[in-house]
Amino acid sequence: MMEIKPLSALWSDAVIAPGNTYGRHDIYAGIHKALRMFMFDTLTRVGSADSADAEGLKDTLAQLRSLLAFCAGHLQHENEFVHAAMEARRAGSTTEIAGDHVHHLLELAQLRSLSDAVEHAAPAESARALARLYRELTLFVAHNLTHMDMEETRHNAVLWATHSDQELAGIEQAIVASLPAEESALSMRWMIPAMNHAERVATLSGAQAQAPAEVFKGLLGIARANLSAREWSALAAALSVPERLAA
Repeated sequence: MMEIKPLSALWSDAVIAPGNTYGRHDIYAGIHKALRMFMFDTLTRVGSADSADAEGLKDTLAQLRSLLAFCAGHLQHENEFVHAAMEARRAGSTTEIAGDHVHHLLELAQLRSLSDAVEHAAPAESARALARLYRELTLFVAHNLTHMDMEETRHNAVLWATHSDQELAGIEQAIVASLPAEESALSMRWMIPAMNHAERVATLSGAQAQAPAEVFKGLLGIARANLSAREWSALAAALSVPERLAA
């Protein structure tokens, strides 16, 4: 019987399993989980949108445009920080993904145009415009899934071979420090619920120990608003959040 290999095997001789079983600092893990959840949620909303519901459609398009802006920012951060670090120590290691980034920018522009077409479509054309937007967004998400897998396998292999965990954490911290407050909050809005419990505890306990009290309180607010009651209760207990904040 022919062996069916996972897609990630096409990117690297050594498949790096999800969850980083190698125990190295994974610069992609959190943000890619956030992107997947943001993309899937938005794709679902666009697919289920009612073209005759003006208010609901307005909200859906607003989320879509927020996603598109977030994706564009993510590409810029990877180019400026991650790719620059990789190229400095292994020239040519980002060439293929850099080409993908150019293509993704073109896709983002097309999706913005299609969202505008839906917004301004005459009632008789609205459903058709929405269907096209959904189809193109589906393809964009599909492209990004394989793209992110390549980064998590081939790019991580390069990063781990050329950088220490401390250096990788420094690159990640530089990206975080460069984010405007609004983009940072949006990142955490999707990252916290996309993470598993252990990842949430690690991320929030780090903020609890190092961030200003108001910043940590803001992160708790994001977590409480976007986690299920069970997830929030487990997180609050793990962080020993005071009862007045956990309620």
